[in-house]
Order: sequence, then C-alpha cells, then structure tokens
Amino acid sequence: MGSQSRSGDFVALGHAGSEHYAGLETFPNPGVSRVEMTSDELTAVCPITGQPDLYTCTIEYRSDALCLESKSLKLYLASFRNEGAFCEALAVRIRDDVSQALELPAKKVRITLRQKARGGITIVAAT
Repeated sequence: MGSQSRSGDFVALGHAGSEHYAGLETFPNPGVSRVEMTSDELTAVCPITGQPDLYTCTIEYRSDALCLESKSLKLYLASFRNEGAFCEALAVRIRDDVSQALELPAKKVRITLRQKARGGITIVAAT
C-alpha cells in the first residue's frame, strides 16, 4: 500500500480500498516537536496459521514540517486486516510508510507493535 502526503484538502473520505482512499495523509505542523499516536485496532493475519493477530500500535515521531492526519492513519491500519504479516515485518513496513508520508528519515520514526497473546506468547516489536 503506497503512502501519499497531502497538505491541502483531505480525501480519505471512504475506507481503505475505496476510490476515495488516499493512503496516509498529512497536514502542516502547527508547531509541535513530538507526536505519539496509539491505536489498539490493528489486526493482521499470521502468514503461517491464518489466525488473526491483534496489535496495539504506537507511532512516535519528531515532527518537522508535517503531521499525520488521524483518520487516514485509522484507515491505513485497518487495511492490514486480511494481510498475512509477521509482527516484526509489519513494524518495519509501518515505519517505512509513516516516514515516507512525513518526509522524514526512518530513524526519526519509532513504531512499537504489541501483539496480544496467542498461544501464550506476547510479542513486542519496535523499530
């Protein structure tokens, strides 16, 4: 899924996969230096078993010129619902997409995924 930065009107009116979905959208930074966003609505599928994996995702970044628009982030995270991905690979993919949308180097974006316990094992992957 590609990311797209926008500084004008938002177009993420529909849902991920619809003609109105524009990926991760941004807006001009109003003057903050650090942003942290957390969602417990990230779900992906284990690529081995096909079972759902439930995550809490925390995104932290040092903002330069842009900030993430929260509705587009919610739609972006929902787009992983039917995708097979390991926790560790998903953390890297989200980091790369967020850093691209914000026009920041990956080292300025931190992603922490906390996979809820399944089979008695909890995984935390951070970039």
